[in-house]
Amino acid sequence: MQKKNIDWANLSFGYQPTDFRFEARWKDGKWDEGKLTDNPNIELSEAACVFHYAQCCFEGLKAYETEKGEIVTFRPEENGKRMFNTAKRLEMPSFPVEKFVKAVEDVVRANAAWVPPHGTGATLYIRPVMIGSGPQIGVAPAHEFIFRIFVMPVGSYFKGAVKPIKLKVAEYDRAAPHGTGNIKAGLNYAMSLYPTMEAHREGYAENVYLDPATRTFVEETGGTNIMFVDKEGTIVIPSSPSILPSITRRSLVEVARDILGYKVEERPVRFDEIKDMQEMAVIGTAAVLAPVGMVHSKDGDIYLPTGMDKIGPVSAKLRETLTGIQMGDIEDVKGWVHKIDLNK
Repeated sequence: MQKKNIDWANLSFGYQPTDFRFEARWKDGKWDEGKLTDNPNIELSEAACVFHYAQCCFEGLKAYETEKGEIVTFRPEENGKRMFNTAKRLEMPSFPVEKFVKAVEDVVRANAAWVPPHGTGATLYIRPVMIGSGPQIGVAPAHEFIFRIFVMPVGSYFKGAVKPIKLKVAEYDRAAPHGTGNIKAGLNYAMSLYPTMEAHREGYAENVYLDPATRTFVEETGGTNIMFVDKEGTIVIPSSPSILPSITRRSLVEVARDILGYKVEERPVRFDEIKDMQEMAVIGTAAVLAPVGMVHSKDGDIYLPTGMDKIGPVSAKLRETLTGIQMGDIEDVKGWVHKIDLNK
């Protein structure tokens, strides 16, 4: 298998069509078997539910090439479980987890030539998505759905992701109390687009959203969870019913607690605690772990002690260990790495 002729070291985090994608359709109360297709386009009715009532959810995970030349993914069953639960909340037909994992395997295997070589810093990003494709004008769920997985080689989500970024406290709420903040619904990201672009225009990488009920507790950014390290070296993870349960966050917690021996607290974090933290980072599949150097709010700027030049020592160790496990450079004692059999 010959790799594509790509400048792997200079990839952006953006869409690039590859050779194959998987597609399954739900109609008359059941999913069909699904198949690989080389067509990157989907034809839909103008009345498709996704256009009118945002009936859409998605996932994100990655494939990697190890030093041995093997291709692996990281905990794909967890993405399948999260999408299964998201679909239920949106009155969509949940796609079986075991079929989700097999579809991921099939798509990655079919696009093996697009998996960036080991050591380039690039990865193959995997995007599962489900939409309400059936025509629906009355406010109700669609009667037909499309589940699709496509992939693309990508670089870092944040440019210079191991250098600290600047965040801004959003004036908007990411999610409503008892809303959809804890699922990966497309509508959550639609409402974050204006605040995100506003932050970019002002020179910030992302927004920090506060809890929608009291606006006193830290929740997450528009596309990542948040992590802190306090003065005692304890890793502190904000918790809230409206935070998306990130698989990267969960994995970092286990790496910190079980492998590296750090103390970890998952609890509500007041915004006014940030000034007393030693380190701060945003964490997620796309970003992995990107350090934060400064947070801007209407009351002034908060600079983390680690500064704007380099990643903090605890954050660096966490990032190094998790990516090492994902890339096959560090022993996977947790059994998280899922090997793709290229001979099937």
